[in-house]
Amino acid sequence: MNAKFKEYADPEALVDTAWLQEHLNDPSVRVVESNEDVLLYDTGHIPGAVHIDWRGDLQDNTIRDYITPERFAEVCARNGIAPETTVVFYGDKSNWWACYALWAFRLFGHARVKVLDGGRDKWKAEGRTLTRDKPTYPSAHYPVPRRRRDKAIRAFFNDALAFSKDGKPLIDVRSPREYTGELTHMPEYPQEGVLRGGHVPGARSVPWKTAVNDDATFKSASELGKIYTENLVLSPGTDTIVYCRIGERSSHTWFVLTYLLGYKKVRNYDGSWTEWGNRVRAPVAKGEQPR
Repeated sequence: MNAKFKEYADPEALVDTAWLQEHLNDPSVRVVESNEDVLLYDTGHIPGAVHIDWRGDLQDNTIRDYITPERFAEVCARNGIAPETTVVFYGDKSNWWACYALWAFRLFGHARVKVLDGGRDKWKAEGRTLTRDKPTYPSAHYPVPRRRRDKAIRAFFNDALAFSKDGKPLIDVRSPREYTGELTHMPEYPQEGVLRGGHVPGARSVPWKTAVNDDATFKSASELGKIYTENLVLSPGTDTIVYCRIGERSSHTWFVLTYLLGYKKVRNYDGSWTEWGNRVRAPVAKGEQPR
């Protein structure tokens, strides 16, 4: 095992490129690529990896919500994923979308999940093989999950509002200028889709990117502990809600807090700022301070 991983609360939550290279033909492992750019997979992907589209495969196409347990079982079965399959997620953007897909899998109770440390960028930087060949796997049997774990790891508007009013930990993982209200999206993206800029009153600004190194790998446990446990004065038992714009960047922070630091009560507010910033009479704070 990678020596860095041993420091984390769950050392099995990450795999490195060497481990994945050795397990590409392991029938108990399914590699899943999930990217912001849904066309990126077709340009070349890790051999044997299947593509799961965060929008087309995991989200309801009519209402703003995730798919039903029945559809989740279909997605898994179609990709040769059974309940006992270890699913290794990777993708672009330092694994934003990989963590988002992993979080969605956890919503339905799939337990055997891992992330490729460094994601797509590190695999490519090391000169490892990419292919355009799309794999086919026999359909797996995936029983329909009895429920979706919304209450356990997902937060909604009223949950975030209650945390704001009660002064409980809210972490805004967006870029600093989104937090202050100067922008409604990241600087390099179109400034559209949200009517008001700012942040949830009381939320602390900790951009997701502070958790990763320049090569897209996660920072060490001690570094992450300083960022979250020490600087925010949090503890593993603290009820915490994380949010961003649509829930993808905050899924990354959710993964860091839950798996790498061992926090037990972290929920991802996937409605995030596109819900909050468009909601009539929702309280909004601006500037660099939480309130």
